[in-house]
Amino acid sequence: MLLGLLLLSGCATTRQGVVLPEFESWEQRNAVLVGLREWEFAGRIAVKAGDEGFNGKFNWAQQDDQFTATVGGPLGIGTVRIEGEDRTVTLTDKDGEKTVLSDVENELRYRYGWTIPVTSLRYWTLGIPDPATAATTELDADGRVSRLEQNDWIVEISRYREGGGQQMPRILSATNADTRVRLVIDRWLFFER
Repeated sequence: MLLGLLLLSGCATTRQGVVLPEFESWEQRNAVLVGLREWEFAGRIAVKAGDEGFNGKFNWAQQDDQFTATVGGPLGIGTVRIEGEDRTVTLTDKDGEKTVLSDVENELRYRYGWTIPVTSLRYWTLGIPDPATAATTELDADGRVSRLEQNDWIVEISRYREGGGQQMPRILSATNADTRVRLVIDRWLFFER
């Protein structure tokens, strides 16, 4: 029996994260981060839109162009899973019902009274602008994004901490005319492919 347990434990492998290369300039930082193929983070999210909003756990996993975001919070929303690939995004609600969303931000607002910038969040959480659209970017003294404006959102990164051997966003807020999203990222993992 002990031999069987040892064999089973040897078969179960835990993926190890990798260390990112040194960033010597903003251009290099941007190029490396935009080219990442597989990464994830875990943290917390707070969303406020008028009288609606919530606080909860937030996890994001990115693999090439596919992402999975899990939002778990109180106030009856349960756990919501948002999965996407290119322009196809599927929402799985707390009851397990799946819905394909054609306009993610507006449909989240319609369903829950709040929204998150799903399309660009992949890049903003890495501390870089979404390369698909124009952005105004302000860098801090260490060559990292402190503020950017893109797609009618203002993104501010107020704190960085180590992730993958480099300084990665720790506290980020994204605000538009009617919504404020605040992320606190507790753990980063980057993988080699």
